[in-house]
Amino acid sequence: MKAATKMSTRTVDNPKIVSREEWLVARKKLLAREKQLTRERDAVAAERRQLPWVKVEKNYVFDSPSGKKTLADLFDGKSQLIVYHLMFGPEWQEACPSCSFNMDHTDPALMHLAQRDVSFAAVSRAPISKIEAFKKRMGWKFNWVSSYGSDFNYDYHVSFRPEQLAKGKVEFNFELMEFPSEEAPGISVFYKDEEGNIFHTYSAYARGTETTMNTYNYLDYVPKGRDEDGLAFTMSWLRHHDRYDTGKLADANLPYWPADAVRQDHGTAPGASRNGSDEARQ
Repeated sequence: MKAATKMSTRTVDNPKIVSREEWLVARKKLLAREKQLTRERDAVAAERRQLPWVKVEKNYVFDSPSGKKTLADLFDGKSQLIVYHLMFGPEWQEACPSCSFNMDHTDPALMHLAQRDVSFAAVSRAPISKIEAFKKRMGWKFNWVSSYGSDFNYDYHVSFRPEQLAKGKVEFNFELMEFPSEEAPGISVFYKDEEGNIFHTYSAYARGTETTMNTYNYLDYVPKGRDEDGLAFTMSWLRHHDRYDTGKLADANLPYWPADAVRQDHGTAPGASRNGSDEARQ
């Protein structure tokens, strides 16, 4: 006797087919929730802008292709600066695929951000020579500097020293948690006043950076959605945009992935069980 086949709960596998009139009723019901979400998002954004500021007292210095740059230099004549903390460790051969996915959405926004008094820079601990080589490979144009030898990544809780990782939990996303890598993603925002004082106004980590990835916004429209439920961990399907044909990743130990998802065959999504990496993305 055959075992019973479990019915899929995905709508795409068992679509409910209705008349146009019935569809409109369901669509308008959802529209009411979408409008509520839009209003709530606006309210949260307004509250975000009312957060208190912290004056930046350290003189952070970064390596750039044209020499040393201070944090003030990264404003590039603007009063507001967005920093993306791009996961690329000093010993890594390439940047994190998930962060690279985020960065693929960045260049087209830069000219529009500049019109609203906003500058952008990515910051990683990898040496500038590695950054420049990978940036050229990816075809990116945004400003990307190295914080190697600086406290910047540690102060903004996107890099963790060995002794921190050895304790089992690190401070990430404003709480202590297990984290699968020595590097983490994040966004930090700074403001520079007319006297040259710099203030830290906001930081977001994990899924707090997700709204910048417009591909995800598009995927949320379609019947299959992000289609990540069956993966070892969310985003494990991602590859650098020039490696989807092979699926290969340059770092054999995959330092940006959870340890139990690391496989030598990077051509397929890993089949390892989920772990704390999903928690870290909440």
